[in-house]
Amino acid sequence: MPPIYSTIAELTRRTFLGRSAGGIGSLALASMLADSRSVRGAVAEPNQRPQAKAMICLFQHGGPSQMDLFDPKPALQKFHGKPYPAGQLETHFDKQVGNVLGSPYSFRNCGESGMVLSELLPHTARIADDITLIRSMSTESVDHESALRLIHSGKFLSGLPTIGAWTIYALGTENENLPGYVVLSDPGGLPVDGEKNWTSGWLPAVYQGTVFRSGKSPVLNLQTPDGVSPQARKNQLRFLDELNRTHLKRHPENSELAARIANFETAARMQVAVPDVLDLSQETEATKAMYGIGQPATDEYGTRCLIARRLIERGVRFVQLFMAGQPWDTHSKNAESLKGLTARTDQPSAALVQDLKQRGLLDETIVLWTGEFGRLPVSQGPDGRDHNRRAFSLWLAGGGFKAGYVHGATDDFSYESVEKVVNVHDLHATLLQQLGIEHESLTYPHEGREASLTDAEVTHAKIVEELLA
Repeated sequence: MPPIYSTIAELTRRTFLGRSAGGIGSLALASMLADSRSVRGAVAEPNQRPQAKAMICLFQHGGPSQMDLFDPKPALQKFHGKPYPAGQLETHFDKQVGNVLGSPYSFRNCGESGMVLSELLPHTARIADDITLIRSMSTESVDHESALRLIHSGKFLSGLPTIGAWTIYALGTENENLPGYVVLSDPGGLPVDGEKNWTSGWLPAVYQGTVFRSGKSPVLNLQTPDGVSPQARKNQLRFLDELNRTHLKRHPENSELAARIANFETAARMQVAVPDVLDLSQETEATKAMYGIGQPATDEYGTRCLIARRLIERGVRFVQLFMAGQPWDTHSKNAESLKGLTARTDQPSAALVQDLKQRGLLDETIVLWTGEFGRLPVSQGPDGRDHNRRAFSLWLAGGGFKAGYVHGATDDFSYESVEKVVNVHDLHATLLQQLGIEHESLTYPHEGREASLTDAEVTHAKIVEELLA
């Protein structure tokens, strides 16, 4: 016969959870959820007036081909099928290196700015006057995993806080009913490097991304288990709260427990807030059509882009969209693959910018479209492109970035960024500034030092003022 406990203090939390797995196990979710303002303690507050208060990152895993989308090069067409004439190339798959590979796609001037974009991006062409196109990006790794960690966390190493986690650590959330950092995952599966793309690293766990999935249970373990009545659920949660608070009184130094208590409260509030965010019946048919919802190619990605806007409207600070695997990693059938990928993403991505603008939200929201690196100007095999860390393109919109502006340039073959080069550390510093955060001041104690996203003394990260309006 199990023992009878006369007081809550006599019943350990471990014993209680072990005997009540059916009712309380679903609260595992709570380690990812929090009103971060109430639990984060002393952190860096915005030390300047921010241009933006939120950010949406449309991340394109695999490395989009800059010379086929954003960076036209006549020399590629001139030397197509011939040996590369401009010296030695840094390659990832040495044995498969071929000749120069021209782009089969045409480019044209777009908008009043005259920004030159590929025919594969007709919808992005319509927002050309709203975006900042950086053609001179560079990074430090030609390997997917380490390049992903660099663009997300500023370092090669695994398990470090990502820019989303740093942002929430610094700024908190504006809506206590929703997490400050939301990841809209691909129903097809996780991206390469999985949860490391949105980890909080050694920052407290409350700052990591909270994953919203498609389907009936967008947040795992959020709903009350089947067979548990509302009153029973209420009693369970109240009893657990008593246990937690009794334990906290005995261990007031346990900040993780204090955060967990706040997490439970947030999780309960999310049971109402999340279904509302995901209810697209509140949107007009015209809005859904703008995102391509209802069309086979764009329905899934368009739905997530629209949900991103709805999250930002409700005070979520940082939203990221990821794609399963690394679809932009076009080692073979580069041209064919790009055609399918842009058909899936171009319209929803542009619609997000248009929608934010018409609702008056673009000025205070940064939209970032990027991958982890670019591609080479020569073929890999008959029709693919290998990795390239020396040059890639990305675009930004809103948040005080200069609209209708093209920044930097690559060499004649789009192999290396040569003018106004922007590395990932500069990008991080600039993004943080636009969110009102001084990147050198945003630190957290780790292994005996004040660690930061940019680690400016090592990376020499700088704010790229030319990108700003």
